[in-house]
Amino acid sequence: MSRNKIIPYRKDLKILARKLRKNSTLSEILLWSDLRQKQILGFQFHRQVPMLDYIVDFYCHELHLAIEIDGESHSNEAIADNDEIRQKRLEEKGIHFLRFDDLEVKQNREVIINDIISWIEQNHNLA
Repeated sequence: MSRNKIIPYRKDLKILARKLRKNSTLSEILLWSDLRQKQILGFQFHRQVPMLDYIVDFYCHELHLAIEIDGESHSNEAIADNDEIRQKRLEEKGIHFLRFDDLEVKQNREVIINDIISWIEQNHNLA
């Protein structure tokens, strides 16, 4: 797999991704602030990235790493099932996932960032 392999996506998702960036949740804003400022271990993340038929919250092309923040709505069984299907389809394309709870991001961002750093240190050769 090439280092910056582009995953194809539906072109109409680009407009939706732009809207989502403008209307981010508080936890997305908080985590984005950390990801953007720290350029974690030299890797650059992007937010609201279209892939296939989906949009992931944050994505690092070099690591093939998607980071998702699951809010209250993700406790809904139908949404959780859709998340699982979506994640499996993207994993088939070589994407790795880290998922964090919305409340966890709001209360423990330092722990979240440390978890992301740990994942990168342990897995960056897999991308």
